[in-house]
Amino acid sequence: MGSLAQKLLDWFDEHGRHDLPWQERKTPYRTWVSEVMLQQTQVKTVIPYYQKFMARFPTVQDLAAAEQEEVLTYWAGLGYYARGRNLHKAAQVICDQYQGAFPTSFDDIVALPGIGRSTAGAILSISLQQRYPILDGNVKRVLGRLDAIEQWPGERETEKQMWLRADELTPTVRFADYTQAIMDLGATLCTRSKPNCGKCPWQNQCQAYQQNKVADFPKSKPKKEKPIRAAWMVIAHTQDNEVYLEQRPQTGIWGGLWSLPEFASEQEAQRWIDSHFETATTLLKWEGFKHTFSHYHLQINPLYVGIERRQAQMLQEPSANYDSVAVPAEKIWQNVKTAEETVGLPAPIQRLLAKVSDY
Repeated sequence: MGSLAQKLLDWFDEHGRHDLPWQERKTPYRTWVSEVMLQQTQVKTVIPYYQKFMARFPTVQDLAAAEQEEVLTYWAGLGYYARGRNLHKAAQVICDQYQGAFPTSFDDIVALPGIGRSTAGAILSISLQQRYPILDGNVKRVLGRLDAIEQWPGERETEKQMWLRADELTPTVRFADYTQAIMDLGATLCTRSKPNCGKCPWQNQCQAYQQNKVADFPKSKPKKEKPIRAAWMVIAHTQDNEVYLEQRPQTGIWGGLWSLPEFASEQEAQRWIDSHFETATTLLKWEGFKHTFSHYHLQINPLYVGIERRQAQMLQEPSANYDSVAVPAEKIWQNVKTAEETVGLPAPIQRLLAKVSDY
Protein backbone atom coordinates (compact mmCIF):
# COMPACT_ATOMS: atom_id res chain seq x y z
CA MET A 1 0.00 0.00 0.00
CA GLY A 2 1.33 3.43 -0.90
CA SER A 3 2.41 5.72 1.89
CA LEU A 4 -0.25 8.32 1.06
CA ALA A 5 -3.05 5.77 1.27
CA GLN A 6 -1.69 4.36 4.53
CA LYS A 7 -1.41 7.82 6.10
CA LEU A 8 -4.96 8.61 5.07
CA LEU A 9 -6.32 5.34 6.45
CA ASP A 10 -4.47 5.83 9.74
CA TRP A 11 -6.07 9.27 10.02
CA PHE A 12 -9.47 7.87 9.07
CA ASP A 13 -9.31 5.15 11.72
CA GLU A 14 -8.85 7.79 14.40
CA HIS A 15 -10.62 10.88 13.06
CA GLY A 16 -12.92 9.78 10.25
CA ARG A 17 -16.71 9.70 10.37
CA HIS A 18 -17.98 6.24 11.25
CA ASP A 19 -21.54 6.89 12.46
CA LEU A 20 -23.30 8.46 9.48
CA PRO A 21 -26.76 6.98 8.81
CA TRP A 22 -25.77 5.43 5.48
CA GLN A 23 -22.80 3.68 7.10
CA GLU A 24 -25.22 1.45 8.98
CA ARG A 25 -26.31 -1.75 7.21
CA LYS A 26 -24.40 -0.91 4.04
CA THR A 27 -26.21 -2.01 0.90
CA PRO A 28 -25.90 -0.80 -2.69
CA TYR A 29 -29.33 0.84 -2.41
CA ARG A 30 -28.57 2.73 0.80
CA THR A 31 -25.15 3.81 -0.48
CA TRP A 32 -26.64 4.90 -3.82
CA VAL A 33 -29.31 7.09 -2.21
CA SER A 34 -26.76 8.74 0.06
CA GLU A 35 -24.28 9.37 -2.77
CA VAL A 36 -26.95 11.00 -4.92
CA MET A 37 -28.16 13.19 -2.07
CA LEU A 38 -24.59 14.19 -1.23
CA GLN A 39 -23.95 15.51 -4.73
CA GLN A 40 -23.44 19.28 -4.23
CA THR A 41 -25.09 19.06 -0.79
CA GLN A 42 -23.41 19.04 2.64
CA VAL A 43 -23.64 16.07 4.99
CA LYS A 44 -25.41 18.00 7.77
CA THR A 45 -28.12 19.03 5.30
CA VAL A 46 -28.51 15.55 3.85
CA ILE A 47 -28.81 13.56 7.10
CA PRO A 48 -32.45 14.46 8.01
CA TYR A 49 -33.55 14.12 4.37
CA TYR A 50 -31.86 10.74 4.09
CA GLN A 51 -33.45 9.47 7.27
CA LYS A 52 -36.95 10.52 6.22
CA PHE A 53 -36.43 9.20 2.70
CA MET A 54 -35.22 5.79 3.86
CA ALA A 55 -38.01 5.50 6.42
CA ARG A 56 -40.54 5.95 3.62
CA PHE A 57 -38.62 4.07 0.88
CA PRO A 58 -36.56 1.43 2.72
CA THR A 59 -36.03 -0.70 -0.42
CA VAL A 60 -35.57 -0.07 -4.12
CA GLN A 61 -38.93 -1.78 -4.66
CA ASP A 62 -40.65 0.74 -2.39
CA LEU A 63 -39.06 3.59 -4.31
CA ALA A 64 -39.95 2.16 -7.71
CA ALA A 65 -43.58 1.57 -6.71
CA ALA A 66 -44.13 5.13 -5.47
CA GLU A 67 -45.51 7.95 -7.58
CA GLN A 68 -42.90 10.46 -8.71
CA GLU A 69 -44.85 13.25 -7.05
CA GLU A 70 -44.49 11.58 -3.65
CA VAL A 71 -40.78 10.98 -4.19
CA LEU A 72 -40.28 14.65 -4.98
CA THR A 73 -42.21 15.59 -1.85
CA TYR A 74 -39.46 13.87 0.16
CA TRP A 75 -36.83 15.62 -1.98
CA ALA A 76 -38.31 19.13 -1.72
CA GLY A 77 -35.75 21.55 -0.28
CA LEU A 78 -32.66 19.56 -1.32
CA GLY A 79 -32.44 21.28 -4.70
CA TYR A 80 -31.15 19.89 -8.01
CA TYR A 81 -34.45 18.06 -8.43
CA ALA A 82 -33.33 16.08 -11.46
CA ARG A 83 -31.46 13.95 -8.90
CA GLY A 84 -34.74 12.90 -7.31
CA ARG A 85 -36.43 12.22 -10.64
CA ASN A 86 -33.47 10.15 -11.84
CA LEU A 87 -33.35 8.23 -8.57
CA HIS A 88 -36.98 7.25 -9.07
CA LYS A 89 -36.46 6.32 -12.75
CA ALA A 90 -33.39 4.25 -11.91
CA ALA A 91 -35.29 2.36 -9.20
CA GLN A 92 -37.92 1.42 -11.78
CA VAL A 93 -35.22 0.25 -14.21
CA ILE A 94 -33.67 -1.90 -11.46
CA CYS A 95 -37.04 -3.51 -10.74
CA ASP A 96 -37.94 -3.96 -14.41
CA GLN A 97 -34.59 -5.13 -15.77
CA TYR A 98 -32.86 -6.66 -12.74
CA GLN A 99 -35.86 -8.06 -10.84
CA GLY A 100 -35.26 -5.60 -8.01
CA ALA A 101 -31.66 -6.73 -7.39
CA PHE A 102 -29.19 -3.85 -7.57
CA PRO A 103 -26.77 -4.49 -10.45
CA THR A 104 -23.22 -5.35 -9.48
CA SER A 105 -21.18 -4.45 -12.56
CA PHE A 106 -19.76 -1.00 -13.28
CA ASP A 107 -21.22 -0.84 -16.79
CA ASP A 108 -24.72 -1.74 -15.59
CA ILE A 109 -24.62 0.72 -12.69
CA VAL A 110 -23.25 3.67 -14.67
CA ALA A 111 -25.95 3.09 -17.31
CA LEU A 112 -28.69 3.83 -14.78
CA PRO A 113 -30.30 7.31 -14.94
CA GLY A 114 -28.40 9.92 -12.95
CA ILE A 115 -25.40 7.76 -12.04
CA GLY A 116 -21.98 8.90 -13.22
CA ARG A 117 -18.57 7.31 -12.98
CA SER A 118 -17.76 8.57 -9.49
CA THR A 119 -21.12 7.57 -7.96
CA ALA A 120 -20.86 4.13 -9.55
CA GLY A 121 -17.34 3.77 -8.13
CA ALA A 122 -18.50 4.74 -4.65
CA ILE A 123 -21.36 2.21 -4.73
CA LEU A 124 -19.07 -0.58 -5.92
CA SER A 125 -16.30 0.23 -3.46
CA ILE A 126 -18.31 0.95 -0.32
CA SER A 127 -21.08 -1.64 -0.57
CA LEU A 128 -19.98 -4.27 -3.10
CA GLN A 129 -16.29 -4.65 -2.17
CA GLN A 130 -15.01 -3.90 -5.66
CA ARG A 131 -12.01 -1.62 -6.10
CA TYR A 132 -12.93 1.50 -8.06
CA PRO A 133 -11.66 5.08 -7.67
CA ILE A 134 -13.94 8.05 -7.12
CA LEU A 135 -13.61 11.68 -8.18
CA ASP A 136 -16.37 13.76 -6.61
CA GLY A 137 -16.06 17.44 -5.72
CA ASN A 138 -14.27 16.75 -2.45
CA VAL A 139 -11.71 14.48 -4.09
CA LYS A 140 -11.08 16.98 -6.89
CA ARG A 141 -10.33 19.63 -4.29
CA VAL A 142 -7.97 17.34 -2.37
CA LEU A 143 -6.08 16.26 -5.48
CA GLY A 144 -6.01 19.78 -6.87
CA ARG A 145 -4.14 20.88 -3.75
CA LEU A 146 -2.07 17.73 -3.27
CA ASP A 147 -0.54 18.08 -6.75
CA ALA A 148 -0.98 21.88 -7.11
CA ILE A 149 -2.80 21.35 -10.41
CA GLU A 150 -2.71 24.60 -12.34
CA GLN A 151 -5.76 23.91 -14.52
CA TRP A 152 -9.46 24.00 -13.66
CA PRO A 153 -10.54 20.41 -12.79
CA GLY A 154 -13.55 20.71 -15.08
CA GLU A 155 -11.38 20.76 -18.19
CA ARG A 156 -11.56 17.43 -20.00
CA GLU A 157 -7.84 16.69 -20.12
CA THR A 158 -7.34 17.81 -16.52
CA GLU A 159 -10.19 15.62 -15.30
CA LYS A 160 -8.75 12.69 -17.24
CA GLN A 161 -5.41 13.12 -15.48
CA MET A 162 -7.15 13.43 -12.11
CA TRP A 163 -8.94 10.13 -12.71
CA LEU A 164 -5.59 8.48 -13.35
CA ARG A 165 -4.22 10.01 -10.14
CA ALA A 166 -7.29 8.94 -8.15
CA ASP A 167 -6.87 5.38 -9.41
CA GLU A 168 -3.15 5.42 -8.62
CA LEU A 169 -3.81 6.48 -5.02
CA THR A 170 -6.63 3.97 -4.37
CA PRO A 171 -5.14 0.96 -2.56
CA THR A 172 -5.83 -2.68 -3.40
CA VAL A 173 -6.82 -3.41 0.21
CA ARG A 174 -9.19 -1.48 2.45
CA PHE A 175 -10.35 0.44 -0.62
CA ALA A 176 -13.86 0.86 0.83
CA ASP A 177 -12.39 2.63 3.87
CA TYR A 178 -10.09 4.63 1.61
CA THR A 179 -13.08 5.79 -0.47
CA GLN A 180 -14.84 7.04 2.65
CA ALA A 181 -11.59 8.47 4.02
CA ILE A 182 -10.76 10.68 1.05
CA MET A 183 -14.34 12.00 1.01
CA ASP A 184 -14.03 12.74 4.74
CA LEU A 185 -10.69 14.46 4.22
CA GLY A 186 -12.24 16.85 1.71
CA ALA A 187 -15.38 17.40 3.75
CA THR A 188 -13.79 17.98 7.16
CA LEU A 189 -10.20 19.21 6.72
CA CYS A 190 -9.47 20.10 3.10
CA THR A 191 -12.52 22.32 2.89
CA ARG A 192 -13.18 24.97 0.29
CA SER A 193 -12.58 27.80 2.74
CA LYS A 194 -10.46 27.77 5.92
CA PRO A 195 -8.89 24.32 5.40
CA ASN A 196 -7.38 22.80 8.52
CA CYS A 197 -3.98 21.95 7.06
CA GLY A 198 -2.41 21.49 10.49
CA LYS A 199 -4.35 18.25 11.02
CA CYS A 200 -4.09 16.92 7.46
CA PRO A 201 -2.32 13.55 7.12
CA TRP A 202 -1.04 14.59 3.67
CA GLN A 203 0.38 17.92 4.81
CA ASN A 204 4.01 17.02 4.09
CA GLN A 205 3.19 15.74 0.60
CA CYS A 206 0.76 18.54 -0.33
CA GLN A 207 2.38 20.76 -2.93
CA ALA A 208 -0.10 23.60 -2.40
CA TYR A 209 0.75 23.62 1.32
CA GLN A 210 4.48 23.44 0.69
CA GLN A 211 4.19 26.42 -1.67
CA ASN A 212 1.99 28.30 0.83
CA LYS A 213 -0.68 28.55 -1.86
CA VAL A 214 -3.50 26.39 -0.50
CA ALA A 215 -6.06 29.13 -1.12
CA ASP A 216 -5.09 29.16 -4.80
CA PHE A 217 -6.16 25.55 -5.40
CA PRO A 218 -8.11 23.97 -6.89
CA LYS A 219 -8.19 26.42 -9.76
CA SER A 220 -11.57 28.06 -10.28
CA LYS A 221 -13.64 27.80 -13.39
CA PRO A 222 -13.05 30.80 -15.64
CA LYS A 223 -15.60 33.33 -14.48
CA LYS A 224 -18.64 34.01 -16.54
CA GLU A 225 -21.24 36.38 -15.19
CA LYS A 226 -24.53 34.62 -14.52
CA PRO A 227 -27.48 36.18 -16.33
CA ILE A 228 -30.53 37.34 -14.38
CA ARG A 229 -34.00 36.27 -15.45
CA ALA A 230 -37.05 37.91 -13.97
CA ALA A 231 -40.23 35.99 -13.14
CA TRP A 232 -43.56 37.24 -11.81
CA MET A 233 -45.30 34.66 -9.63
CA VAL A 234 -48.97 34.92 -8.73
CA ILE A 235 -50.07 33.82 -5.26
CA ALA A 236 -53.84 33.31 -5.50
CA HIS A 237 -55.01 32.89 -1.89
CA THR A 238 -58.61 32.25 -0.81
CA GLN A 239 -60.33 33.19 2.41
CA ASP A 240 -60.43 29.43 3.11
CA ASN A 241 -56.59 29.50 3.19
CA GLU A 242 -56.14 27.67 -0.10
CA VAL A 243 -53.57 28.60 -2.73
CA TYR A 244 -53.59 27.81 -6.43
CA LEU A 245 -50.63 25.63 -7.56
CA GLU A 246 -49.49 24.24 -10.90
CA GLN A 247 -47.28 21.23 -11.47
CA ARG A 248 -44.14 22.04 -13.43
CA PRO A 249 -43.31 20.11 -16.62
CA GLN A 250 -40.87 17.22 -16.22
CA THR A 251 -38.13 19.08 -18.08
CA GLY A 252 -36.61 22.37 -16.97
CA ILE A 253 -36.17 23.78 -13.50
CA TRP A 254 -38.18 22.25 -10.65
CA GLY A 255 -39.37 19.50 -12.99
CA GLY A 256 -42.37 17.65 -11.58
CA LEU A 257 -42.68 19.91 -8.52
CA TRP A 258 -45.61 22.16 -7.69
CA SER A 259 -45.16 25.89 -8.11
CA LEU A 260 -47.08 29.13 -8.61
CA PRO A 261 -48.21 30.46 -11.99
CA GLU A 262 -45.15 32.17 -13.44
CA PHE A 263 -44.95 34.88 -16.07
CA ALA A 264 -42.17 36.65 -17.94
CA SER A 265 -43.59 40.14 -17.32
CA GLU A 266 -45.78 41.94 -14.82
CA GLN A 267 -48.18 42.80 -17.63
CA GLU A 268 -48.73 39.13 -18.49
CA ALA A 269 -49.22 38.28 -14.83
CA GLN A 270 -51.73 41.10 -14.44
CA ARG A 271 -53.62 40.00 -17.56
CA TRP A 272 -53.86 36.48 -16.15
CA ILE A 273 -55.11 37.82 -12.81
CA ASP A 274 -57.74 40.03 -14.47
CA SER A 275 -59.03 37.15 -16.58
CA HIS A 276 -59.45 34.82 -13.61
CA PHE A 277 -60.39 36.67 -10.46
CA GLU A 278 -63.49 38.80 -10.52
CA THR A 279 -63.80 38.32 -6.77
CA ALA A 280 -60.32 39.60 -5.92
CA THR A 281 -60.31 41.53 -2.66
CA THR A 282 -56.57 42.25 -2.40
CA LEU A 283 -53.70 42.77 -4.83
CA LEU A 284 -50.27 43.34 -3.34
CA LYS A 285 -46.77 43.45 -4.75
CA TRP A 286 -44.52 41.68 -2.30
CA GLU A 287 -40.84 42.42 -2.07
CA GLY A 288 -38.93 40.44 -4.64
CA PHE A 289 -35.93 38.22 -3.98
CA LYS A 290 -33.25 36.38 -5.93
CA HIS A 291 -32.89 32.60 -6.18
CA THR A 292 -29.68 31.29 -7.73
CA PHE A 293 -29.35 28.28 -10.00
CA SER A 294 -26.12 26.88 -11.38
CA HIS A 295 -26.37 28.85 -14.62
CA TYR A 296 -28.45 31.94 -13.80
CA HIS A 297 -30.15 34.02 -11.13
CA LEU A 298 -33.95 34.04 -10.96
CA GLN A 299 -35.41 37.33 -9.74
CA ILE A 300 -38.77 36.37 -8.23
CA ASN A 301 -41.40 39.11 -8.09
CA PRO A 302 -44.42 37.87 -6.10
CA LEU A 303 -47.92 39.24 -6.74
CA TYR A 304 -50.34 38.36 -3.94
CA VAL A 305 -54.03 38.12 -4.86
CA GLY A 306 -56.59 37.67 -2.08
CA ILE A 307 -59.85 36.18 -3.33
CA GLU A 308 -63.11 35.16 -1.68
CA ARG A 309 -63.26 31.60 -2.98
CA ARG A 310 -61.53 29.20 -5.32
CA GLN A 311 -62.26 29.53 -9.04
CA ALA A 312 -63.33 26.04 -10.10
CA GLN A 313 -63.02 26.71 -13.83
CA MET A 314 -59.27 27.34 -13.47
CA LEU A 315 -58.64 23.61 -13.15
CA GLN A 316 -60.26 22.89 -16.52
CA GLU A 317 -59.13 25.78 -18.71
CA PRO A 318 -56.32 25.01 -21.18
CA SER A 319 -53.09 26.71 -20.20
CA ALA A 320 -52.33 27.59 -23.80
CA ASN A 321 -54.79 30.47 -23.48
CA TYR A 322 -52.33 32.25 -21.21
CA ASP A 323 -48.71 33.23 -21.70
CA SER A 324 -47.28 31.49 -18.66
CA VAL A 325 -43.61 30.57 -18.57
CA ALA A 326 -44.22 26.86 -17.98
CA VAL A 327 -47.28 24.97 -19.20
CA PRO A 328 -48.46 23.00 -16.15
CA ALA A 329 -49.03 19.26 -16.14
CA GLU A 330 -51.71 19.49 -13.42
CA LYS A 331 -53.40 22.19 -11.32
CA ILE A 332 -54.79 22.13 -7.78
CA TRP A 333 -56.08 24.27 -4.97
CA GLN A 334 -54.08 23.32 -1.90
CA ASN A 335 -54.46 24.23 1.77
CA VAL A 336 -51.51 26.42 2.72
CA LYS A 337 -50.92 24.69 6.07
CA THR A 338 -50.61 21.21 4.58
CA ALA A 339 -49.00 22.05 1.23
CA GLU A 340 -45.42 21.34 2.24
CA GLU A 341 -46.27 17.85 3.55
CA THR A 342 -48.67 17.02 0.70
CA VAL A 343 -46.91 18.04 -2.51
CA GLY A 344 -43.33 18.66 -3.57
CA LEU A 345 -42.51 22.36 -3.43
CA PRO A 346 -39.27 24.15 -4.45
CA ALA A 347 -37.60 26.03 -1.60
CA PRO A 348 -38.58 29.53 -2.89
CA ILE A 349 -42.22 28.47 -3.10
CA GLN A 350 -42.07 27.11 0.44
CA ARG A 351 -40.74 30.51 1.48
CA LEU A 352 -43.62 32.33 -0.20
CA LEU A 353 -46.28 30.03 1.22
CA ALA A 354 -44.84 30.53 4.71
CA LYS A 355 -45.48 34.25 4.23
CA VAL A 356 -49.01 33.54 2.98
CA SER A 357 -49.84 32.15 6.41
CA ASP A 358 -49.58 35.69 7.78
CA TYR A 359 -52.47 36.90 5.62
